[in-house]
Amino acid sequence: MSFKRFLLGAGIGFIVGAVLKDQLTKELISPEKALRVVKRKLGKQGVVEGSWIHMIPEDYEKSLLEYTVYRGGVSCTIEGEFFQFDFIVDGHTGAILELTSQD
Repeated sequence: MSFKRFLLGAGIGFIVGAVLKDQLTKELISPEKALRVVKRKLGKQGVVEGSWIHMIPEDYEKSLLEYTVYRGGVSCTIEGEFFQFDFIVDGHTGAILELTSQD
């Protein structure tokens, strides 16, 4: 094996390892930030009256994809009507994965 091939293989391995490390060790956002995301989105529709969030993240599967999520709830007034919503937020991105109205 030539020294050039060895260096090329080692370089490629180093780059792939660095990229995978970043993907695998991605930090979770704080539960407070996740709650702010939901409140900001629903605040565009009406007035947020109250909210809560579980502080401990949990595993969640949707459409064969696995997520680390926070669960919580928000109560708000939209066009004069009072609503309560449960939500599930992706713990890495803050994206709302599920928002359901309590009837």
